[in-house]
Amino acid sequence: MTIDVKTVLLHNGEKLTYRERAGTEPPLLLIHGNMASSELWEPLLEHEGITQRIIAADMRGYGESSYYHPIGDMKDFSADLFDFTEQLGLNDVMIMGWSNGGGIAMQFAADYPDRVRKLILLASISTRGYAAVNADGDRLQTKEQIAKDPGLAMTFQASQEKNQDYFEQALNYLLFNNHQPDAAIRTNYIKACMKQQNMIDVADAANRFNISSSSNGLTNGTGDLNRIQCPVLVIWGVQDLITTQQMTGEILEDFASHGKSVQYITLDAGHFPLIDDLYGLVASVNAFIALP
Repeated sequence: MTIDVKTVLLHNGEKLTYRERAGTEPPLLLIHGNMASSELWEPLLEHEGITQRIIAADMRGYGESSYYHPIGDMKDFSADLFDFTEQLGLNDVMIMGWSNGGGIAMQFAADYPDRVRKLILLASISTRGYAAVNADGDRLQTKEQIAKDPGLAMTFQASQEKNQDYFEQALNYLLFNNHQPDAAIRTNYIKACMKQQNMIDVADAANRFNISSSSNGLTNGTGDLNRIQCPVLVIWGVQDLITTQQMTGEILEDFASHGKSVQYITLDAGHFPLIDDLYGLVASVNAFIALP
């Protein structure tokens, strides 16, 4: 399976690197999460069980992509994706967002509903965001509080210092808690995660993200969810230590409250189903793609 690595220049001056493999149309657009890059999608990109054309982008501030202009919220990522799809001539896509990428994918599907045929949320953050909390469990209110919080500051400092030992320990606990990839692949994934340039900005954006119609305790919902018109599949691993069952339940509840039906599948996996249960993930995605 040939995977090409390419770069596209957006109108805002940012450069997005992306991975692409040939296949049937419409393409499946993959959006990675936090502490990640398109490289972590490789098990799916290399899998012959999915016949779709697949495109996986490094979002602004991740992987090999640039970060000339700091993001303010998920709509900035959504706008980048729109320009990206315009540049590649992608007017009809299926989109799968993983973790924080689920928030980006939902925002994109709401902002550009005519462009999205199907939406897959994999271990996604909630429709009401991903709360940044302190050691006592209290929600942080501002980007300044997030940047100064002692617990979160350790991760921010490790990111700035490119502390590989810190990230290896964190990912072994949070991402590879079920199955370990082989040593060479694990090292490549850790190095890819360490390239993130926007950690505080993204933590703040996820903390404020809320496309529901209710308050998340920090921000009132925008109601953008109501503009999502495509079929939706939600996939969650029952051993996920990052996105919780409560967050997944909020997604299902919020779509239902807007009269939108959602397919929901659980896997025997943690936050990295591409390693923990790739067969189950591929089977779930293929079945959803095959539906009219």
